[in-house]
Amino acid sequence: MSEVINNDDYGTLLESGAVRFTRLLPGPVERVWEYITDSEKRATWLAAGEMELRVGGKVTLQFHNGALAPKGEAVPERYSKYTGPVNHGGIITEYDPPRRLAMTWGTKEDPDGRCGPGVNSEVVFELTPKGKDVLMVLTHRRLTGRTEMLSVSAGWHTHVAALIDQLHGRPVQAFWTKMDRLEQHYDKAFPA
Repeated sequence: MSEVINNDDYGTLLESGAVRFTRLLPGPVERVWEYITDSEKRATWLAAGEMELRVGGKVTLQFHNGALAPKGEAVPERYSKYTGPVNHGGIITEYDPPRRLAMTWGTKEDPDGRCGPGVNSEVVFELTPKGKDVLMVLTHRRLTGRTEMLSVSAGWHTHVAALIDQLHGRPVQAFWTKMDRLEQHYDKAFPA
């Protein structure tokens, strides 16, 4: 029996401080890889910024979430500091194109010191071809507390939905409204 992936599924709590998202994306795998590693393409769903594509390479992510949201969408007050620019740094810890990319998230090397509580957390993208599609498994580990877990879960869920829209050639759907709704969901779903 084949695996059924629903692109609206919620993230899965793996262990304390880790969440995983599984999505089936339109391929080919090289195209999805570019949307993860190429600054210009990544900016359409997550964050621009350079990646030195090698183990030990520096990652600079420049988030402009306000530019991802549909024009005129209201920003809830609690997200106003995330409209942009917000910078995160990291280091690539695994690099196996076009299948696997792992990096630290929010390292002390951030140019503006905005790394917040995510210091030394890790993000892993795993891509597996499935016919014309690509199974993407995204795992974020070493999150330091429940507040960060809720924020990161809602954030990844919202940003990956924007990636799916981009890969299907659609405009990004309600960004802030989705983020707010998802954070409320994760608050109820994840143990206190």
